[in-house]
Amino acid sequence: MSPERLLPLRKAISPGLEVSRYLPHAQRRMVGPFIFFDHAGPVTLPAPVPLELDVRPHPHIGLSTLTYLFAGEWLHRDSEGHTQIIQPDAVNWMTAGRGITHSERISPPFRAAGGLLDLIQMWVALPTEQEEVAPSFHHFPREALPEERAPGRWLRLVAGEAYGLRSPVPVYSPLFFVHATLEAGARLALPTGHSERAVFVRSGQLAWSQAALGQGDFLCLDAAATGDLVARTACTLCLLGGEPVGPRHIWWNFVSSSRERIAAAAADWREKRFPMPVNDTEAFIPLPD
Repeated sequence: MSPERLLPLRKAISPGLEVSRYLPHAQRRMVGPFIFFDHAGPVTLPAPVPLELDVRPHPHIGLSTLTYLFAGEWLHRDSEGHTQIIQPDAVNWMTAGRGITHSERISPPFRAAGGLLDLIQMWVALPTEQEEVAPSFHHFPREALPEERAPGRWLRLVAGEAYGLRSPVPVYSPLFFVHATLEAGARLALPTGHSERAVFVRSGQLAWSQAALGQGDFLCLDAAATGDLVARTACTLCLLGGEPVGPRHIWWNFVSSSRERIAAAAADWREKRFPMPVNDTEAFIPLPD
């Protein structure tokens, strides 16, 4: 498979907040088990931040969500009773399994102050035998995530295994997600041992093989790709990938190996059979037409 450069679609996730959506894509549905990749921002929000930017309660099945912030604050609430403010460099990992609802709102302190919001949210498809696991939620602060420093470069392993590091995030299949920074001229080898990989350039310019990559580029690579990423300027980038879990259907907020299971989840949301997030029950996102 040749390297594939994916151009994002612009999607509104709430009034006034758009994201760049790289996965799923017409060229490529998944990278390893990653089936969804959104980058929101960077955007400077006024004080007080409008309520319209909150993501109201909505359901999920068959996936884990990974939320990672570069700037801002996000307030998570879910139907299992968890409430957690996520700050930059920490990770929220929520497994929907057989079904969960959650909301993602601007935190009260950040709402009052306003400021820069910059975040990534990914969905990881669960292996077939784990699609109906009990829902769960885990939060890990930056201090809990392993890091590696070398001259001209730094990286943090947010989830999975790569570069000889292992994250405490409880993943269900082989995968990795890395946040890295490079000084101009620095090099970073592509992580090995994974069938499918991708590089997302959050800022700066770098090169790999004959490809020149700039801000917003998303390059997909297979297991045969080798070599170093070389920073032409100071860069911030994300690397992700892992092993495929098999074909998956995705519709709205639902992921499954079965179309019938997605239809059943849609009916459950329409008929209000999903539990709502604790302390966040007054409004919700309706099922799309």
